[in-house]
Amino acid sequence: MGHKKVQRIDPLVMALPPGGVDSHAHLDGPEFDADREKIFARARAAGLARVGCVFLNPEDFAARKTLFDGHPEVFFLLGIHPCDGARCTEEGLADIREAFAADQRLKAVGEIGLDYHWNDCPKELQIAVFIAQLNLAREIGKPVALHCREAEDETLVILESRGFQRYPLLWHCFGGGTELARRILDNGWHISVPGPVTYNGNTQLREAVARIPVDRLLLETDCPYLSPTPWRGTRNEPAYSVFTARAAALARGVSPEEIWRTCGDNARRFFGI
Repeated sequence: MGHKKVQRIDPLVMALPPGGVDSHAHLDGPEFDADREKIFARARAAGLARVGCVFLNPEDFAARKTLFDGHPEVFFLLGIHPCDGARCTEEGLADIREAFAADQRLKAVGEIGLDYHWNDCPKELQIAVFIAQLNLAREIGKPVALHCREAEDETLVILESRGFQRYPLLWHCFGGGTELARRILDNGWHISVPGPVTYNGNTQLREAVARIPVDRLLLETDCPYLSPTPWRGTRNEPAYSVFTARAAALARGVSPEEIWRTCGDNARRFFGI
């Protein structure tokens, strides 16, 4: 017996009112070089007002930020990803500091944190790089977009021991359950929910989403990764955030329009956009 064919639904059929925000996207990558303008057109048609483009190191930011010169709806995040810790030299940190001073579209330091899933960077170096960038964020007064994969306990210890409670911090790509969400929220931080909230087996994440205070919840795609159902396994894009919004709304027992509007407002407030 063959597999049941997946019904691919056009996100524009599920479009929501203007005002949504995709808080975390990697639109500078080569995955979008062939059709980036069409991606932006679909995002607008789906109801997105703003998209946060994340640059993973200062070299990429300098080389690719001009891709978005004609798109004022895009704001920027910049940091050194934990898997690229070797890039975090004194010169690299200085480049990040200078970029924030020079470009008003840069709104947060990130994504930074710890990633123990891959073996691309020694843990000791990841920790040092994470702390250095936390200090930089505090120095320049910018929010933090956090990357944490299979390193939750150590990440929390680092943040709490260094007094980042109540600091504007967004736990990007949250995939945990209610207990992790509770500890994040107790520290005064925000949580961003990606496409996997739509996956059938992801009941733990939906249970957590149902309990997150509505003023602390954001939406993201993390595109080109983590496409939601019904586009799982394909290249993700900002327009697909409408599926994530609808799944989050169902989990909370509210309308998609309410989640879309409220999460968009939360992103505008968090990033100052």
